[in-house]
Amino acid sequence: MKLKTILVEDEARSREILRNYITKYCPNIELVGEASGIEEGLDLIKNNELDLVFLDVEMPYGNAFDLLDKVENRTFETIFVTAYDHYAVDALNNQASYYLLKPISIDDLITAVEIVTDIKQKETKLAEAVLIPKSEMISGKITVPQQDGFEVLKTSDILFCKADDNYTEIHLQTGKLLASKTLKYFEETLQEFGFSRIHKSYVVNVNSIVKYKKGKGGSVVLENDKELQVAPSRKAALLNYFK
Repeated sequence: MKLKTILVEDEARSREILRNYITKYCPNIELVGEASGIEEGLDLIKNNELDLVFLDVEMPYGNAFDLLDKVENRTFETIFVTAYDHYAVDALNNQASYYLLKPISIDDLITAVEIVTDIKQKETKLAEAVLIPKSEMISGKITVPQQDGFEVLKTSDILFCKADDNYTEIHLQTGKLLASKTLKYFEETLQEFGFSRIHKSYVVNVNSIVKYKKGKGGSVVLENDKELQVAPSRKAALLNYFK
């Protein structure tokens, strides 16, 4: 799979080194442009349908996070490149697929590109095909605590669960009910039945997903046409449920 890619790096020598490494060791990278600053980088992002951006953290008149904040509906993956490891937390919070320290290790570069390639391949399959989970539906039942006792539900009837403070809304094929337990409780209880935490607010029945839409984290569409956002940090785990 070819990854349409740009380099955003203010130092010409660093761009040259990264370009040469990519050309020699990452044959599936298709470089479509280079930029030396935020505004040039934004222009390239707006004018190309990109899969990957190599992004230097420190640049004149701003940094990588300033650039990303200006990008709406981000569909590309990001590999941050910097000489300073104290940016690691910010990189993770902005959902970088990988974080490369200068001087760049060739092995780390290859690993980073392999990770992005795997994510983009799975995204493409999910966006273009009917989704088929790896494992067959596991039938089962759970008890849902209520103020006056508990209710027994078939796990196959649950589409998704939504956080509501210390309560959880359970959305079913036929309606919804409110349970007096946290979403974390249902995340742990339902995990063995093919449910996945896709967002701080949602746990979804993977077997109820009929479509995946690309995006920074993307979104999933369920059997009842309900669309739920996927947190960028949860995307890779969700994609692993599918062939």
